[in-house]
Amino acid sequence: MMDFIYQAQSPRVVFGRGALQHLEREIDALGARRALVLSTPPQATAAHALAERLGERAAGVFSKAVMHVPIESAQAAREVARQCQADCAIALGGGSTIGLGKALALTSGLPIVAIPTTYAGSEMTPIYGITEAGLKKTGRDPRVLPRTVLYDPLLSSTLPVGLSVCSGLNAIAHAAEGLYASDSNPILDLMAEDGVRALVQALPVLHQQPQQAEARAQALYGAWLCGSVLGQVSMALHHKLCHTLGGSFNLPHAETHSVVLPHALAFNLGHAPVAAQRLARAMGIGSPANVPGALWDLARDLGAPTSLRELGLSAEDVDTASALAMTQQYPNPRPLTHRAVRHLLQQAHEGIRPSAA
Repeated sequence: MMDFIYQAQSPRVVFGRGALQHLEREIDALGARRALVLSTPPQATAAHALAERLGERAAGVFSKAVMHVPIESAQAAREVARQCQADCAIALGGGSTIGLGKALALTSGLPIVAIPTTYAGSEMTPIYGITEAGLKKTGRDPRVLPRTVLYDPLLSSTLPVGLSVCSGLNAIAHAAEGLYASDSNPILDLMAEDGVRALVQALPVLHQQPQQAEARAQALYGAWLCGSVLGQVSMALHHKLCHTLGGSFNLPHAETHSVVLPHALAFNLGHAPVAAQRLARAMGIGSPANVPGALWDLARDLGAPTSLRELGLSAEDVDTASALAMTQQYPNPRPLTHRAVRHLLQQAHEGIRPSAA
């Protein structure tokens, strides 16, 4: 048995169909009275409906959350919260909205209630990201961890199939990197493996039957576990590349994870054999060496993008992205060189199925 340190970092979780009905109770449990509801523009109608439901408990709505949390958006939300005298915030939506909630918590200290409607899993982490001057800066701070998370499968029933698939693959990336993180432990390994298993089983069902309630619940369960893993380990090459591609080139977050993950695993799993075995077991495939290709096949079969070119990255940007990703060293199973990272990104740009790890 390995030596390890484990310290649980988790919000209060309310899970189940109809969990949204407990929102007022959870706001009261925080000792809060005036909640600012956050959302993206496409979810503004849902945000206003939620505020109307809360009545006197609602301080207002800020529906301008966008990808990668530009600092201007975070500053605007903080000013609205100040003006309406909010004493907590409700982040309704996916990673963009929850990321905005975290930025607000970081600068204002407001407690956050997260109501995820995708499978990103970021609601379970103390990791935040803010983009300024074309660079996405990430950090960890216990202040940004939501105080409560409401997981209600009914709220993801209208999530488009494409986004369901990509956000689920995004969550799988959290667990996959957790399995070879330098500071992982056996407890997180169990969570990572079961999270991957749940998502790999749920996503094909959702692709064929988008309204299947049990599959929606299973996907949320998987996202919860995978996000919990990411929140307690160091990020490695995959997440560094995705943050670079998102913050500096404005590529869509979940789709970028979908494309990069098989290539990052092909790069790393040969140096992380135990992680490869766990992933193979979770995915139900025989050979650990086939994990990267099997994930690429899964993304393709479910209609997810498989190349960075599809997402708008130009061939000329590959060199710039490679250089940016190498500006800081970070824990990774395989030593990083500019040449190797450049090759990985070139493969991902062209959409080439990765070879065995």
